[in-house]
Amino acid sequence: MKNLTNSELKEFLDEKALFYEQPKFIETDPVQIPHLFTKKEDIEIAGFLTATISWGNRKSILNNAHKLMELLGNAPYDFILNHTDTDLENLEGFVHRTFNGTDLTYFIKALQNIYRKYGDLEGFFKQFGNETHLQNAIHYFKREFFILPHLSRTQKHVSDPHKNSAAKRINMFFRWMIRDAKAGVDLGVWKSLSSSQLSCPLDVHSGNVARKLNLLSRKQNDGKALHELDVNLRLLDPLDPVKYDYALFGLGVFEKF
Repeated sequence: MKNLTNSELKEFLDEKALFYEQPKFIETDPVQIPHLFTKKEDIEIAGFLTATISWGNRKSILNNAHKLMELLGNAPYDFILNHTDTDLENLEGFVHRTFNGTDLTYFIKALQNIYRKYGDLEGFFKQFGNETHLQNAIHYFKREFFILPHLSRTQKHVSDPHKNSAAKRINMFFRWMIRDAKAGVDLGVWKSLSSSQLSCPLDVHSGNVARKLNLLSRKQNDGKALHELDVNLRLLDPLDPVKYDYALFGLGVFEKF
């Protein structure tokens, strides 16, 4: 593809973002899991847990995320707040790649702690975010999340931008929670945070396409690459830079761009 001017690039990516951000996108995407719920707390817990296991084969992610919701009685918020020891024992057989029942059990306890202390997940990230991005808030979230006794292996399932992670899964979760729901894909249930604070869920697909379009020069998909991509996407749309996640992901996965 020839080098595009900034205005040509914006026009191209705006068109692709509009094309892919449609309700049919949900059919093959993990965002379908939080769409099963209507209560804000159910949506954010379902979204967080689903995003946590969103790596690997998409069919496997969807199957295991549906199983996970069933284990929580399809009432995640009630389960987080009111689970018994017996309820936790029932989680022991869960496994998605390296995320197992031990990890899940800790996540349930940690989420209960967060809800008791901060009211909800939105309240936590609002408190620790800043006006331009939420990467610092992810760092503080990880610190708070692992305040209870836990196995060190469980920590790898929450990324830390301060350790140069692109934190793809939590940034995807933020997109689901914060971006406007009008297109029918993202859910927009966090009203106190803004789309302008979001960062792209940087993965192999969006990273490769971004490099082909000269939005990204760094070769690794790490925290430094995310910062570079953030800067360039904000030049195209400072108020909603992460709408371009649809364009980059769609071009990479569906068009093999």
